[in-house]
Amino acid sequence: MTPPPDPQRVEGNPARPVRDEDAFDVDAVAAWIGRGPIVEVRQFAGGASNLTYLLRYDDAAGADLILRRPPAGSKARGAHDMGREHDVQQALAPVFPFVPTMVGLCTDASVIGSEFYVMEKVDGLIPRKDFQVEVSPAAASALCSDALDVLVALHAVDVAAVPTLAALGRGDGYVARQVGGWTRRFADARTDDTGDWGAVVAWLDERQPRDVGQVLVHNDFRLDNLVLDQDSLAVVGVLDWEMATVGDPLMDLGGALAYWVQADDDEVFQMFRRQPTAAPGMWTRAEVVAAYAERTGRDVDPERWRFYEVFGLFRLAVIIQQIWYRYVHRQTTNEAFAHLGGAVAYLEGRCRALVGPGPGGAA
Repeated sequence: MTPPPDPQRVEGNPARPVRDEDAFDVDAVAAWIGRGPIVEVRQFAGGASNLTYLLRYDDAAGADLILRRPPAGSKARGAHDMGREHDVQQALAPVFPFVPTMVGLCTDASVIGSEFYVMEKVDGLIPRKDFQVEVSPAAASALCSDALDVLVALHAVDVAAVPTLAALGRGDGYVARQVGGWTRRFADARTDDTGDWGAVVAWLDERQPRDVGQVLVHNDFRLDNLVLDQDSLAVVGVLDWEMATVGDPLMDLGGALAYWVQADDDEVFQMFRRQPTAAPGMWTRAEVVAAYAERTGRDVDPERWRFYEVFGLFRLAVIIQQIWYRYVHRQTTNEAFAHLGGAVAYLEGRCRALVGPGPGGAA
């Protein structure tokens, strides 16, 4: 099987010339920011999510900035809510030091045709498929520990004490809402080759646990959404907060580890890897879960963890299936998506192996 592209990103230079379809009035943005002329704009590689740009200034004007805006044709008040993404990070800043500093939110769509926000650039190294620098096994292990500490710290934020964050919560039932929501999305994106998935969906519905807590969840906590210090590899920033909400912390961990391909995974799953999680010294998924349980005091034994692992893989399959649906129906002609149907089929097999045989997946 050809390696599936990352559903959230396209491999390549992370900062490149702006695509024609994603261009905006640079002078209008410069006037709104009020820091002087912007000498260059670069666009970060990305998928169908919010668009991210690097705004470069000359030395006299100050440090470079980052601009985030929704894709062309989308409405900000919906799946690409710039105000929500900006406000979450601004509210988090006093209690969680790993968010970028917000410069401002523009709600006047006449400036560039949509809402947007601007933030300070977090300098450092973003891990991609492989480390861009030499990393010893001991340093890789330390990075795993540090990244986990950051996630634990996020889950420990007192949401009730921060009104902006508290307003994101919908109360108990987060697990049920997630299972139901992603099941509906999957049904809406089915194609002729999707496969059955009935046993997996039934197992998730029957085995879903009660929420273990209501915390701030990132919902896309991955190594390639972290910024590391160039020398120490310590985490200095966490990016991409568009899916952050209040929910179950173990669901957040399960979603994160769906992307965690370790060294002893099979050859096909290795094709999914877009983070350096298979490098010497990197922890296994089981080690991450065990350390999370130890550091939070939450009971996450292997049998209990099975639900969150299956859900994380199912959620990843739905994300890929949604893109595959668009390709099959020629809503996109990007040939990088031509093999995503096979990726979904592989994830079905992986989920079935975890669920086990029998009605509803009863082991």
